[in-house]
Amino acid sequence: MEEWKEVQMSDIIEEISMGPFGSDIKKEVYTDSGVPVLNGSNLQGFKLGEDSFGYVTEEKANSLKKSIAHRGDIVVTHRGTLGQIVYVPQDSKYDRYLISQSQFRFKLKKDLAIPEYVVYYFHSREGQNRLLSNASQVGVPALARASTTFRLLKIPLPTLDVQSKIVSILKSLDDKIENNRKINENLEQQTQALFKSWFVDFEPFRDQPFVESELGMIPEGWRVGTLGELSNISSGKRPPLRSAQITTTSNIPLLGAADLMGYTNSYLFDKPILVTGRVGTHGIIQRWSTPCWPSDNTLVIESDYYEYIFQILKRIDYKNLNRGSTQPLITQSDLRNQTILIPKELEILKFEEIVGTLMKKFKENNDETNRLSLLRDTLLPKLMSGKLKIS
Repeated sequence: MEEWKEVQMSDIIEEISMGPFGSDIKKEVYTDSGVPVLNGSNLQGFKLGEDSFGYVTEEKANSLKKSIAHRGDIVVTHRGTLGQIVYVPQDSKYDRYLISQSQFRFKLKKDLAIPEYVVYYFHSREGQNRLLSNASQVGVPALARASTTFRLLKIPLPTLDVQSKIVSILKSLDDKIENNRKINENLEQQTQALFKSWFVDFEPFRDQPFVESELGMIPEGWRVGTLGELSNISSGKRPPLRSAQITTTSNIPLLGAADLMGYTNSYLFDKPILVTGRVGTHGIIQRWSTPCWPSDNTLVIESDYYEYIFQILKRIDYKNLNRGSTQPLITQSDLRNQTILIPKELEILKFEEIVGTLMKKFKENNDETNRLSLLRDTLLPKLMSGKLKIS
């Protein structure tokens, strides 16, 4: 442990600066291209996420150069969603980024600390506790005197060699997780493209006769029907409380099998179902293949044509189904009576077979990602404390 020591962040920070004032990046200064502007969605993991950006001109960015983050910099959210901290990787899409008014960025002294190591530490439980030690929950959550107090935080720091080995272990897991995410994105794109080709553009069926329908011209033998004809739609239920307060997971409240201790299972679904929000957020469709208990704020869709119905559900305009006045609401009947295209059963079964194979791989990747994430989160505090020997 002699190679480890606690240091103050001010000892390893080369420079630090806050984001611009809100008046400096109003909506009217945004453009379709240029220098990307970071937002909270870009700071959701360990390294900078680059799925969506706003942009400002090169000239505007140059006028706010103190708020520009470069490769190797670390960006922290100091107002709003606290606890976010990421590094800008060396292979980032852009060579510079304008941080938002709710963020600050800093650069480390290269001879003392590695950006990835510092970010991993502040994602550990101990690191998060220290990062949020000066947080105020009055009004919008914020870190008091963000850049000043951050400089005073302490961090356990081993030698650069040990830092590099720790980063290598954790990053190898994150790289595999990221690779799985990209593969699954591609699998989703394939299934969506196949659905569009077969059931929107009718590409494989163009040499067949077509007939008129209320949805336009469709292959002969196909028909227009309702979602309820191919699926059973019911409302989730609130399980009887026996011991502890019910918890929820993900975007839609659900109880997984591991959470059902102390509850009766009379409403338990133990086969693949699709779940969407009944009250509140609409349009998010969850695939659920393990035993679960959907809450009473959800609608549950069961179907022998699981993949076809999943694609149908993703394309519904839920705003038109909304019956809520104070908050969004859709009913079983409205969803059940949704007009859909019903192809010949043989065509749906072919689609189910092809897509089922792709989604089996999708699930395998998800399961592996969950295992890798658990392993990373288990190793993280042990590596950061020096309790796990690094050879």
